[in-house]
Amino acid sequence: MPLRQHPDDRRPHDRRRSWTPDRRALTAVPLALIVVITVVDVLAPPDIHLGPLLIVAPALTASLAGARATTVVALLSLAALTVIGILRDGLTTGNHETQLGALLAVSALIVALRVLRDRHERELAQVRSVSEAAQRVLLRPLPDRTGPLHLASFYLAAEAEAQVGGDLYAAARTATGTRLLVGDVRGKGLSSLGDAALLLGAFRAAAHLYPDLPDLVGHLDGSIAWDLAQLAEQQRAQREDGVGDRPRGFRRTGPTDTGAPPGTRAANDGRPDPATDDSGESFITAVVLDVPDDGAVVRLVDCGHPPPLLLHGDRVTALEPRRTSPPLGLGDLVAAPYVVEEFAFLPGDRLLIYTDGVIEARDSERRFYPLTERVAERTAAHPAEPPAALLLHLRRDLLAHAGGRLDDDAAMVVVERIR
Repeated sequence: MPLRQHPDDRRPHDRRRSWTPDRRALTAVPLALIVVITVVDVLAPPDIHLGPLLIVAPALTASLAGARATTVVALLSLAALTVIGILRDGLTTGNHETQLGALLAVSALIVALRVLRDRHERELAQVRSVSEAAQRVLLRPLPDRTGPLHLASFYLAAEAEAQVGGDLYAAARTATGTRLLVGDVRGKGLSSLGDAALLLGAFRAAAHLYPDLPDLVGHLDGSIAWDLAQLAEQQRAQREDGVGDRPRGFRRTGPTDTGAPPGTRAANDGRPDPATDDSGESFITAVVLDVPDDGAVVRLVDCGHPPPLLLHGDRVTALEPRRTSPPLGLGDLVAAPYVVEEFAFLPGDRLLIYTDGVIEARDSERRFYPLTERVAERTAAHPAEPPAALLLHLRRDLLAHAGGRLDDDAAMVVVERIR
């Protein structure tokens, strides 16, 4: 099943779960400070004045609570300083008037900053809500069970405050089995969402229409290539109009608005020339798998993607293809058809499919994450571990290796054959 993110483990830079004290209890600290400072100041010798220290109370409250609580504590501090003036020198002395004015001015500044911070936190919460909704629509959770397979997945976005990015995965049932897609859009973060959405939509619509895996991959390549041709045309039109290039994160995507039949490959009719157009640099590495319900094999086409790992007992084997196909969107670079690789996939075996954000994660000494070694160690210690538990361990281990923050989006999918 897809791993649900714990609040303390939701973002890549949240390194460790830690004990967080109750904020309501902590707000009693500024009140206690007001009482202590007031009493000590009243009882202190005439030449000692602790009243200015009352500013600590609203400043501390602003870091613990909202603008309303900060305002209340600031007013209590002003009241306490007034009491000190009544009991000591009087309210009309120049010293006390200066203290009251300074406390009032600094307290007003603190409250204003807390109001701005509250507004920013509300906006950030709204952005996170929209991001999570987009993730549920774009990157649908994989089912826990499909046919004879158990699935589990996780996704970590490198973009700050984002839940989605350029890595993607999807599963679709066919009449004979299950097909899976794991891909990585060139680039990272929000700017790659358009291509990710395009590929996921094309896969979900066509996974059950093409009985042969090469035909399905050809359809996906054609969808991406046609989108690149459309982008190149937009960029040329913008340059002619003197508008300039539009950022990729704001362009329209989709092959359906160009008049091209679904599944056709753009060939040379409008496809951008990589030598003259920067849109030709965009592509998606992917691996497309077909796991039939009957039989004990897995068939895959690797389009420039890191090879999946086969976990058989305590052995970990990389499913290296004999020939790697070009990434999606660059299919016209080679004339040969896509090559389907077939590997044994027995009951009890597991497949680990991942993106390069996993194996390219670096530690403080710039060493890459040794995924194969870590998986081998884990499977040797826990050979029958469920897919969700294995991914949870790898997720924590990956974040610990990278110091809690990833430089690129990362995704993993585990597929276990039950029977």
